[in-house]
Amino acid sequence: MSPPLSNGAEEYLSWLAVEKGRSRNTLVAYRRDIAVWESWAAEAGIDPVNAGTEAIELHLSELRAQGRNPASMARSTTALRGLFRFLLSEDVITGDPTADVRSPRLPRRLPKALEEAEVLDLLDSVSGTGPSDVRDRALLELLYGTGARISEVVGLSLIDLQGDDGLLRVFGKGAKERLVPLGGPAHMALDRWLSISGRPLLAPERWARRSDAEAVFINTRGGRLSRQGAWSIVRHHAERAGLGPLVSPHVLRHSCASHMLAHGADIRVVQELLGHVSIATTQIYTKLSQDHLRTSYERAHPRAALSQLK
Repeated sequence: MSPPLSNGAEEYLSWLAVEKGRSRNTLVAYRRDIAVWESWAAEAGIDPVNAGTEAIELHLSELRAQGRNPASMARSTTALRGLFRFLLSEDVITGDPTADVRSPRLPRRLPKALEEAEVLDLLDSVSGTGPSDVRDRALLELLYGTGARISEVVGLSLIDLQGDDGLLRVFGKGAKERLVPLGGPAHMALDRWLSISGRPLLAPERWARRSDAEAVFINTRGGRLSRQGAWSIVRHHAERAGLGPLVSPHVLRHSCASHMLAHGADIRVVQELLGHVSIATTQIYTKLSQDHLRTSYERAHPRAALSQLK
């Protein structure tokens, strides 16, 4: 059970959930970070609500000394900065003690993407005809075919599939709705999953929850497929295809974007498809595509070694 937080922190987390539409995973992580801060402040005899910049920086430096990685440090800093900005906006405090607290710089990593042939190997690894096999093929086709996040795919409800326009309605970060095209293979795999040879065979006689009855993807117990369940499905078939244990739903999202750009898609179209707020996020894939182009050229062209001027 999570430790109780101050009233201000609880109101902040409620505001994030209701007003900003933050995901459950984000709320759990922020709650944990704020709980660590408030526990530290209590032990140090500091009021966690009216703490100064020095106390916050000391707390963060101690976390860093404990071996926290840069990503964890960045999230903790963001959680505390958001909390104090919220308290300031609610007139609980008169100044923001995190205004001068700097977040650690994170290395900008290029996302991993599969080769197109590897994606086909992954998809073809699902060769069974049982309901679980039919579901798994539809899940993989949707992840790669739409570039949707895993949370968006497992969050799909049957009503999101209505219409004959070939578009799928998904809800991204901040509960923002967008429409994404559904390609032919993904459409066929999804239709097969929803036919009598797929989902109905896993549906229970009586649904435990209404959200389960409305879910597009369900597990073998008749409940909505979870993020963890979907991760396991992807990894299981990736290992069967000889791709190793590092393939994840996010790798399929990266692969979708990279392959589209490699085939000439406009970067703004890819931005809209993936639901990126900033085009700078999508531009990472442009660099990846360029690197892939150069690598492929140097590997395949007989005079690639002579391509540089001396």
